[in-house]
Amino acid sequence: MTIVALYARVSTKDKGQSTENQLPELRRFAQAHGYTVYKVYVEQESGGTGKRSEFQALFADAHLRRFDMVLFWSLDRFSREGALPTLQYLNQLQGWGVGYKSLTEQYLDSVGLFQEAIISILATLAKQERVRLSERTKAGMARRRAEGAQIGPPAKSAIVVEQIRELKRCGLSNYAISKRLGLSASTVAKYVLPKD
Repeated sequence: MTIVALYARVSTKDKGQSTENQLPELRRFAQAHGYTVYKVYVEQESGGTGKRSEFQALFADAHLRRFDMVLFWSLDRFSREGALPTLQYLNQLQGWGVGYKSLTEQYLDSVGLFQEAIISILATLAKQERVRLSERTKAGMARRRAEGAQIGPPAKSAIVVEQIRELKRCGLSNYAISKRLGLSASTVAKYVLPKD
């Protein structure tokens, strides 16, 4: 009996997408192949980093061999960090005796002669798409700035700015001022005068 973990992810930037688009098909596949589902790991976070809570939990359970295989929708749902980190994740799973399979990329599983070449190509494409998305976002923000739109949090009132500067003159650190006024330390640093 093969025990599988299902992993579903959508990015916070994926407007209108839901992991509910992935999960029914993943469950159907598992059932059709007689797999027992150990756990479903679901998250709505960017795939550009491995510091995702459910992703980390998946790897912790894989290390303990709580399942035999990870089943995910596609490689870009699993990771968008690029070829090397993605290969390292998949190799780590295999090192623990845990296989992997992409539901929509049938050629992508832990069995096959060309698995590393295919994974490298797909992971590179996924990373490139993330870079393009970031570039489009930055270009849009630059256009909005050029049109006079304010990007980022609104400026603090003159009263708050004066409070920050007065507390700084009294010898408080930026951190202490931020705690006292309920602001972030970076906001405080923004309004502290150079001579302060």
